[in-house]
Amino acid sequence: MFKRRNLLKTTAALMAGSGLPAWAKNGESPLPKVGSSLALPAVALLDGSAWKPADVGGKTLVVYWWASWCPFCAVQSPHIEALWRAQKAKGLEVLALSIDKQPAAAAAYMKAKGYSFPAGMLTPEVAKRLPKPAGLPVVVVLKVSADGREGKVVFAESGEMFPEDVEGLKKYL
Repeated sequence: MFKRRNLLKTTAALMAGSGLPAWAKNGESPLPKVGSSLALPAVALLDGSAWKPADVGGKTLVVYWWASWCPFCAVQSPHIEALWRAQKAKGLEVLALSIDKQPAAAAAYMKAKGYSFPAGMLTPEVAKRLPKPAGLPVVVVLKVSADGREGKVVFAESGEMFPEDVEGLKKYL
């Protein structure tokens, strides 16, 4: 499903002359490895409510790093919204983390686009547990433990995903 994207990334890295993946540059975090675990923090959401890890215990969680100024996020976010609306009754949860400098910009963007998936800011406190991998947008899918304390990575992708690939994330339910 993602072979063409991986081929493009590898080619781009080799053409850049270093042969290193993009995350190895600029000190950014690598994508978490499938099978690894991530601790889940509480997050203040842009709408003023709170996202609590215990509320998603035992579910599948899509963590989505994005920004209002990111053109690739602008293409991908409607598909994340559609996935969430179609699958939330089946146990899919979304936690979108904006890297915008100002929460007001992220909140205004969400409102203007009509997005309803839970979104907060990637604050330093949140980043201690969920550091943003290199690239944008980034999607990491977690199977959350029953108590909600941590999630096991079942999928990780950096860069814009094709609509059918976002839709395909439902297979992790």
